[in-house]
Amino acid sequence: MPDVPPLVRRATDAARALGFEKSSVPEVGRLLHALAAQRGRARVGEIGTGTGVGAAWIVAALPPSVPFVTVELDERLAASARSLFSGDGNVRVFVGDWHDVMPAEAPFDLLFYDGGGKQHPERDGEQVFGLLAPGGTIVMDDLAPGRSVEGDPVRSFWLRRADLAAVEVTLSPEMAAIVGVRAV
Repeated sequence: MPDVPPLVRRATDAARALGFEKSSVPEVGRLLHALAAQRGRARVGEIGTGTGVGAAWIVAALPPSVPFVTVELDERLAASARSLFSGDGNVRVFVGDWHDVMPAEAPFDLLFYDGGGKQHPERDGEQVFGLLAPGGTIVMDDLAPGRSVEGDPVRSFWLRRADLAAVEVTLSPEMAAIVGVRAV
């Protein structure tokens, strides 16, 4: 695809070589790319690096001076992402549990919540929300489109918050994402 940044192509190739099949799909990548390109981003993060495909979409759109932090539990995947970004001094790839790493790196103007238990907001939702700067944007993918907020703990937690302006966006017949902005 001609509209895929070279950094994303390299990350996708690395995922394929490692047999990693949970990378961000292009529709999510384009959303991340557009949000990362917004003016005024000062600090950007990601929970759940994988081999760095989602991170590559983000970093490819960020001004070179904007710090980007990402964390991955799997050492092998994190090593692949670290190699991908080895030439970029503003990108840091951590190996570990986001609960331990990300609070010290926060607050974030843009946070891609791509792992770390996002399906259990009753356990981690408040801590993730606390990583956002006032006016900061959060993105969560891997949602099946067309589901009701009723009976869905992820949608209920993120779409019903009074302190988050949030919307569900259908990106393909198989993929929806929540995008929210923390109230100032």
